[in-house]
Amino acid sequence: MTHPQYLDTLGLWEATAGLPEQMEVARATSAAVLADARLPDPGDIHAVAVLGVGAGGQAGDAAAAYGAGHSSVPIVVAKGYEVPAFVDAHTLVFAVSASGDAEETRSAAEAALGQGAPVVVVAGGGALGSLAQSEGLPNFSVPGDLPVGRASLGALTVPLLMTLAHLGIVPDVDGSLSAAEGGLHRRRDALMAATGPAEEVARLIGRTIPLVYGSTGLSSVAAERWKTQVNENAKTPAFFAEQPDLSHNEVAGWGQHGDVTRQVLSLITLRHAGEHPRVTRRFALVIAATDEVMANVIPVWAEGDDDLGRFFDLAFFGDFVSLHLAGREGIDPGPEPAVGDVRAGLS
Repeated sequence: MTHPQYLDTLGLWEATAGLPEQMEVARATSAAVLADARLPDPGDIHAVAVLGVGAGGQAGDAAAAYGAGHSSVPIVVAKGYEVPAFVDAHTLVFAVSASGDAEETRSAAEAALGQGAPVVVVAGGGALGSLAQSEGLPNFSVPGDLPVGRASLGALTVPLLMTLAHLGIVPDVDGSLSAAEGGLHRRRDALMAATGPAEEVARLIGRTIPLVYGSTGLSSVAAERWKTQVNENAKTPAFFAEQPDLSHNEVAGWGQHGDVTRQVLSLITLRHAGEHPRVTRRFALVIAATDEVMANVIPVWAEGDDDLGRFFDLAFFGDFVSLHLAGREGIDPGPEPAVGDVRAGLS
């Protein structure tokens, strides 16, 4: 499935295209782990905290956004070295890292254990895997054949959702995840194609900087995913914001410098059939206010029948847009020299 025309030394096209299969495997392995995992009694769980950065943080954001409309307890995401002060024996904590070696997540997980919290690990080995083994923690392993952590969105997100559903914190998600996988299978060939919708969005963006607008909930998480995938795969700036909040602040910023912004910015709006009707109206008004100051205004509509299906569809679409952007400029999407430099400086 590697794109025949584009440079791709790490096989990121193939890994990206494998998202539906990755989700299927994650569902099966999660069910097996949950059958034997020692988890707290649901009645003892008063809150959930997800610890993660990068793709691990995005998995947490997806679980929290889904939980906002379905969860019986608050779900908080922490993307740093410290664990939230409220974490205690009644907080279910997930430590999520594709490699298992994110130092921020490891540090926060150790602090959570110190505060008496039950911890569940989602990691591909590394320090977190070792911590799970030494402490006897439930551990959902991440496939070791993925070339980079950002290609593990399904492997990181599915165990969180399955565990929350297993505990009754959110409704059963198996059917929604299965439907989402089917939708991604149907979309894949078109999104990979040299004349498909993802390539067309990449062509319209061209060498401008994408600004991605989502709306509160999983669409906002997808918008951030677009931003970070463009950063990491295409090695170019990108930004995101969410409705309705951007209608109260960011929209005011387009009153000046239109002669500059229309040369350098393209606006992408992530839309879906489930958005609030007032958000639909807000999108129309913001687009009217920004049309003259953007190089392009590009709507992308999600496919899928529910929140999870639409989220994974938008994320999948954005992943391929970022790969097409990289390919059009002759950029190798896999390696991240700048991120490596930061890590080297820290070590």
